[in-house]
Amino acid sequence: MAGRESGRIKDIIQKRTLDEDARRRRHKKALEALEQDNFHEDPHADLVMSKKVPKFQEDNKNQTRKRKTRSAEYFKLKFRKNFMQLVEEDLNYNNGPNYTTAQAPPSCYPQRHFCAVCGFPSNYTCIPCGARYCSVKCLGTHLDTRCLKWTA
Repeated sequence: MAGRESGRIKDIIQKRTLDEDARRRRHKKALEALEQDNFHEDPHADLVMSKKVPKFQEDNKNQTRKRKTRSAEYFKLKFRKNFMQLVEEDLNYNNGPNYTTAQAPPSCYPQRHFCAVCGFPSNYTCIPCGARYCSVKCLGTHLDTRCLKWTA
């Protein structure tokens, strides 16, 4: 009579496991994709509320209308700059240390690891892809949506 086989061990054997070089390439590709997303303008920055939207405020007819004044917050939102514009402005106007010239020595503390799903500190590593996770719930989300998916 043959012994029973563990489902967990059977799953591990069937799964594809990446070596360290493949993990580094995959990590680098994910970071490059994030960097590409960072340099785009906000697609919703120019949206304007429709004037046909119903107003749910009660207006008193006896109340005189005041002229609307625009606060500093309005202008901050209307004329906000993206990250690259802020970096270029910092380079042009500051002679001292700035974003591109700031440097720090390597840390004397060990590297901290964070969950790839929720961002909390993590103690566990996914066997196939090497991503970090902190709990069984995050592992489930990782396996369903991220683990070795959408990579070339």
